[in-house]
Amino acid sequence: MKWKDEGIRKGGGQRQSAPSLEEVLAKIQQKMSQWGGKSVRWIIAVVVIALWLASGVYVVGPGELGVIRQFGKEVTQTSPGLRYRFPWPIQSHNVVDIATVRRAEVGFRTDPASGRARPMYAESLMLTGDENIVDAQLFVQFIVREPSQFLFRVRQPEEALRTAAEVALRGIVGRNTIDYTMTEGRMFVQEEIKKYLQTLLDLYETGLLATDVRLLVVDPPEQVKDAFHDVVRAWEDRDRMIRQAEGYREDLIPRARGEAAQMVRIAEGYMEQRIIRAEGDAARFLNVLEAYARAKDVTRERLYLETMDRVLPGNEKFILPSQGNDSVVKWLPLKESLLLKEGKKE
Repeated sequence: MKWKDEGIRKGGGQRQSAPSLEEVLAKIQQKMSQWGGKSVRWIIAVVVIALWLASGVYVVGPGELGVIRQFGKEVTQTSPGLRYRFPWPIQSHNVVDIATVRRAEVGFRTDPASGRARPMYAESLMLTGDENIVDAQLFVQFIVREPSQFLFRVRQPEEALRTAAEVALRGIVGRNTIDYTMTEGRMFVQEEIKKYLQTLLDLYETGLLATDVRLLVVDPPEQVKDAFHDVVRAWEDRDRMIRQAEGYREDLIPRARGEAAQMVRIAEGYMEQRIIRAEGDAARFLNVLEAYARAKDVTRERLYLETMDRVLPGNEKFILPSQGNDSVVKWLPLKESLLLKEGKKE
């Protein structure tokens, strides 16, 4: 520009010092007066209005939800993407992350730098139902379920969740004995804490949803920890022996039932066999009786011979007629004579 060149160089081409701020402003006012003051003011007003309208553009990222307020009152919610609203002070917006899983710790705190947990005994020490002291640490994972409640219903909702988790932990642990909480009832206690915590969160209208609740530590105080661990080991040994006895019973009883059923089947088979044999003997006796009735002498002789053959098995037998019979051929020991002759010849 001409005024700039004049300020830099003056006579003979010698370089002069730069003009001051007052001189520059004076030059600008002079130029504006030459162009016309109203036109410049309109340009400035249009630029300001454009910038004001452009301030209504905002972005909602993936896994987020936008909440639009008009004069402080919620009017709508927007999904992820490039969005627009009326500029402030007509409308304003808040973006809430509803996908990220957040965490809360009760009874301990994790150092972000080292990752080591530091116990908080003021939160972790509590009384059980049988008036014992237990050291319990709870880990909670949660997400934002209702963005409007999360923003406007409760001041510091995450701190309210930590307080509610401590209340739920003390309430459920206080209903049960220390042995039950440390051993077989641990999972039940954990589920009850989750239900109680969610009830409190809904009651306070925090807009939060507890997705996971875990008991990390359930131990007696350090002074009596060893004694309690001995008790727990004794309970575990008892349960193990009970399971072994139940397994032995489940193996022995079916086997005894099988043997009993086998003996019953054998007895039934023997019974059927004896019945059939008795029926056969009876039928045979009746047949013999019928034959005896038809031919007594023949039947008596046959029975006598069969009896002698059964009584003297494997022996040589000689059948002779009775003494009163007139028989020409008497019994001769021909076999013995033949044997004697053969012995002499040899």
